[in-house]
Formats: sequence, C-alpha cells, structure tokens
Amino acid sequence: MKQEIVKSLTKDFESYINKTKNGIEFWFARDLKCLLGYTDWRNFLKVTSKAKIACEISKQAIPDHFVDVNKMVNIGSGAKKPVPDIILTRYACYLIAQNGDSRKQEIAFAQTYFAVQTRKFEIIEKIIEKRIKESERLKARKKLSGTEKQLSGVIFQQTGSNKNFGLIRSKGDKALFGYATREMKNRLGVPKSRALADFQPTIILKAKDFATEITIFNTKEKELDTEQHISNEHVKSNTSVRETLIKRGIYPEQLPAEEDIKKVERKLKSDDKRSLKKLRK
Repeated sequence: MKQEIVKSLTKDFESYINKTKNGIEFWFARDLKCLLGYTDWRNFLKVTSKAKIACEISKQAIPDHFVDVNKMVNIGSGAKKPVPDIILTRYACYLIAQNGDSRKQEIAFAQTYFAVQTRKFEIIEKIIEKRIKESERLKARKKLSGTEKQLSGVIFQQTGSNKNFGLIRSKGDKALFGYATREMKNRLGVPKSRALADFQPTIILKAKDFATEITIFNTKEKELDTEQHISNEHVKSNTSVRETLIKRGIYPEQLPAEEDIKKVERKLKSDDKRSLKKLRK
C-alpha cells in the first residue's frame, strides 16, 4: 500500500475517534462502516455479528465493547429521526476489521491499524500497571520504616533503652521467615550493608508492618517494660502473621527478592520529573 494512501487512511480513521469523559477512545459503527468501504448497513451488521462472536470466544464481555445506541440524523427541512448505531471500542473495531473482506484496501489497512493501536494500548496499560505496583511497594516500604521507628521509640519509653532494637527485629524475622535476618539476606542475595526490607515484595512489607503494629499495641496495652518481654511479644506477632500467610498458601521465605527499592524510588522520581517537563512545554 502506497505511503500517501496509508497517511490518508490514518488521517481518516483518527478523525472519527471519539472519547468518553474518562478518555476512552471509541468509534461509531456507522462511521466505521464508511471508513471500511461498506455502503450497506445490513452487510456491515453481518460483519459486526461475526466480530461479536469472536469477542465472546475470546472471553470478553460483548456489552463492554459493543454498545447499542440511537443517533439523531437529519432527514431534511430541519427534521431529524433516530437511527440505530453502535459504540465500538478499539478492540471491537479490531475484531470487525479481522472479520471483514481483507481484499478491500480499507479493510486491509484497518486490520493493521487497529492491531497496532491495540498493541500500543496494551503496552501502555502494562507500563501503568507496573508503575502502580512499584508505587504501592515504595509506599509500603516507607510505612514499614515509620512503624519500625515507632516501635524503637516505644521500646525506649518502656525500657529506657533501644540499643537492642536490631536484635528484636531480627527475632521477629526469624519468627516470620523461619530464618534470622542475616540468613534471609544470604538466601536472597541482599548486600550485608542493606536492609532486608529494601528487597522484599509488597505483601511481605505489609505483613512485617502489621506484625510490628501488633507489637507496638500490645507493648503499650500490657505495659511491657523489659527488652525480653517486648522481644517475646514481637516473636508472637510475627508467628501469628506467618501462620495466617501460610494458611493462604504464602510462604514468606520462598518469595523471591524484588528490585532494590532505592532504584525503584529513583526511577519513579525520574519519571515524575519527565512528566512535569512535558506538561510545562
């Protein structure tokens, strides 16, 4: 297909893009009918019916991609009448193109156009999903850091010293993982100088945070005033959380290490800066 034809068809297809309030792109079936070179609405509906079957086979909900509507059209002398139409998602358009006559130039173009557009959308979706997961993990890590500082402060208030806070935390790790902090670092390949939590998945960060919150609460409620008593309480908290995880088929010590949280944080900050620069242009 010649380059000028491709440019012309691309311009035509994109000029008919509509967007919902949430920014989701869609096309009207009657517009797509013309773009694909169909003159008869009934013939176009036959292709649409095949596309709906393909949608169902791919285990997608048809109403999510094909929405029946009525449009008001001019019939002359200022009068209007409603005509049936269909709101189509990008995926619906792709399925219609796939079920059309590929010998037609417009269909051949549409098959490639919507395949590429759909793929682009999938890639963007994955990038966004990854970013959300990374942000959630960073948030969980910061939350755990704050909770551990709080526990350190409570230990100092209750006992007059928090010099053995690291030992108490390690005993908690032993109860949660079945291995002490140093042993878990060796298992996961975490540098000795770095915190184990900087390389752990979100679910473990939240589990450790929950166990620490329980320890803080019970230390205050029970007025524990010795390092040994608080240490025992922290072991109990982590043991309970471990039992809950295992009941749900999650073995903390078996989960692989995640990317260094410091690298994740730098990457997220860098992405935010690039986004701000684009908005300012």
